[in-house]
Amino acid sequence: MYEHEGPFATVYLEGRAPGEDAGSQMRLRWKALRERLVKAGATSGALEAIDSALEREEPGEEQADGRVLVASASGMALDEPWDAALGAGDEAHWSVVPELGALVREECRSVRMLVVIAEHQGAQLRHEVVAEQHVAREVETESVTGGDDSGTHKPRGGALSHKKIQRRAEQTLQRNAEDVVAHVQSVENSFRPRLLVLAGEAQGRTALRDALPENFAGMVADAERGDAQDEGGEAALAEQLREIAERESTRTAESRAEQLNAGLAHGQAVHGADAVAKAAEMGAVETLLFEHESAGSREAMLIKTCAETSAHADLVPDGTGLADGVGALLRFPVQG
Repeated sequence: MYEHEGPFATVYLEGRAPGEDAGSQMRLRWKALRERLVKAGATSGALEAIDSALEREEPGEEQADGRVLVASASGMALDEPWDAALGAGDEAHWSVVPELGALVREECRSVRMLVVIAEHQGAQLRHEVVAEQHVAREVETESVTGGDDSGTHKPRGGALSHKKIQRRAEQTLQRNAEDVVAHVQSVENSFRPRLLVLAGEAQGRTALRDALPENFAGMVADAERGDAQDEGGEAALAEQLREIAERESTRTAESRAEQLNAGLAHGQAVHGADAVAKAAEMGAVETLLFEHESAGSREAMLIKTCAETSAHADLVPDGTGLADGVGALLRFPVQG
C-alpha cells in the first residue's frame, strides 16, 4: 500500500444488518463521506476509484461486512472487510499517509482460529478470524474423513463379550483422530492460527487432543458448547468462539503490557510518540504498541515507518500509561 504515491483517501464503512434498501443506504452514506473528502481536498482520481469499488459490490453485502478502502490518485491501494459489528461508525480521512490505526487495532483484536469440530468418522475444519462482539469471518471450511471406517460406536453395558468391540471402537476413534491431526498439521503452516479450538462431542475432542503433537500444547482451547449439527448448535459454537477470542485477546494484551514494563526497566522498550518515532527510523522497533481503544499520537506515520522495517503491531490494555498512547518493544536498545 505504501508503494502508492499519496496523499490518500481512507474510508471506513461500518457493518450493518442488511435490508431491502441496503444499496440506497450505502449510496447515501458514501455520498456524505465523499462530500467531506472533497472539502478536505481529495483528488478526483482517488474518489472515482472508491466510487468504482463500491459500485462493483452486490447490494447489501457491504452492509453486513463493513469495509475499509484506501485510494490515491493512482487508484485503489486497499479494499478489505472491516468491523462486522455495529457501533464503530463511518469515517473518512484525506491525509499524506493512510489512516490505518483503526484497521490495525481491529486486526490485533482478532484471533485466527483453526476450529476442529469432531464428527463420527473425522472432523470439520474451519479457518476462522474471530473477535469479541463481531461476527466471525470464515476464511475456509473443509471436511476431513479418517481412513478407518470400521465404526467408532461403543456398545452399552459391561458384558465381557463386548470388550473386544469396545476396544476396536476405541482404536478406530484413535486412528481417525490421528488422520485428522495429520491434516491439521499440513494446514497449520499456511493458515498460521493463534489458537487450535477443539469442538464437537467430548469423546472425539479427547481423541483429537491425545493425538496432537507437543508443539500444539500451548495453543489448544476447548469449545464444550455447540457443534455443526443444526442452527442452535452453530449459534452456541459461535458464541463460545467469541468468548475464547475475548479471553485470548485480553491475555495477549496483558502479556504485552508486562513485556513493556520489563523492557522499559532494561532499555528494551520506549513509549511516547517522539521516542517511538526515533526508534522506528533506526529500524529498532520489534513490536509497535497501541492502547486497546484510545487513538495514539502520529500513529498513521508510525505504522508506515514500522511497516517498512517489518515490525509487528499489538495492543496493551487501556490505562497502561503509554505517553501519547504509543509504545514499542525494541530489537535493540536506542540511546538518548
